[in-house]
Amino acid sequence: MEVSPYTVAVPDAVLADLHSRLVNTRWPDSIPNAGWSYGASLDYMQELVAYWRDEFDWRAFEARLNAFPQFTATIDGQNVHFIHVKSPVPSAFPLLLLHGWPSSPGEFLKLIGPLTDPVAHGGRAEDAVDLIIPSLPGFGFSGPTTEAGWHPARMADGLAALMTGLGYEQFFVHGGDWGSVVASQLALRHPERVQGLHLTFLMTSGLRPEDGDPTEEESQLASDQAMYSMTETGYLALHASKPQTIAYSLVDSPVGLAAWIVEKLNKWTDNDGDLESVLTKDEILSNITTYWVTATGGSSGRLYFETAVAGMMGPAIERVEAPVAVAIFPQELYRSTRRIAEHNYNVVRWTPQQKGGHFPALEQPELLVADIRESLRELR
Repeated sequence: MEVSPYTVAVPDAVLADLHSRLVNTRWPDSIPNAGWSYGASLDYMQELVAYWRDEFDWRAFEARLNAFPQFTATIDGQNVHFIHVKSPVPSAFPLLLLHGWPSSPGEFLKLIGPLTDPVAHGGRAEDAVDLIIPSLPGFGFSGPTTEAGWHPARMADGLAALMTGLGYEQFFVHGGDWGSVVASQLALRHPERVQGLHLTFLMTSGLRPEDGDPTEEESQLASDQAMYSMTETGYLALHASKPQTIAYSLVDSPVGLAAWIVEKLNKWTDNDGDLESVLTKDEILSNITTYWVTATGGSSGRLYFETAVAGMMGPAIERVEAPVAVAIFPQELYRSTRRIAEHNYNVVRWTPQQKGGHFPALEQPELLVADIRESLRELR
């Protein structure tokens, strides 16, 4: 596998075009005082876009990315971008960090220092890891996928090949959202190589007859999930059935892309009604701009379609037998209980967290770092 060094360097013309589009935004109407009840709040979107247009500094985020070693490789015909940070500790072991939608490796920047150099961040040398943080095929600086069939199993095989090319025969994997799904496929398809998983998001199949009656907690979770499925999964249905239709808006309109992502950030974070209590405008816009400058708003959504066509939506048919540590953040989308999860995963550690939602690496990085460290001690 040929690995090439990579530096993020978005052309000035791309940023100038973005600014022009933001200046000439054609805004929709909104019901007065609607807030977020109909979707992305018009008042908030106008405030965010004004900041994007007049104050946001993409070059500063580029510099943050470029402070870490980045590379690209061609795997199974697809360009794959990844950050690869080796620990200064010689005994460090490899950890693959996998993002989901609508995210990118930028989600994990706060974790890099504490995980690769724990002594410098109040930890112990024996907790040190080498980090490999790819952009999933179709996302971010990996660029759009160029052929059909890039579902989680194929991604898992591609990432296994990447780890081989980097010289790591065995490794651990952390994942949330689609990253958790791909991590599970890695453990199923390459069991001799995956030493353990750390997950914040689970795909489970529910109770079985031999489990008896649901607990009060399980009944509440089932009710919450039914309501979520009824009111919050329109995006999923569109991505899984007609991703090309929404792709025109996501690639042609920066405000359309921002609204599509920001509405999810607002709903999926543990923010008590104030998105910017957990994510700054710069963090929000760094992620959105990554999708914009790489034109991957449409191709990232194709992952849902490819997964559905492959018959892989929902829990995997096989149980993940690699040891799994689970961090349970209270505002995660699909919450479960340990006895339900154990039907689908070999759960060896189950740790409820005090606060946080679907993007813990951004929302609560200290809690996530601590849980990853403690989990990997047990998994090892």
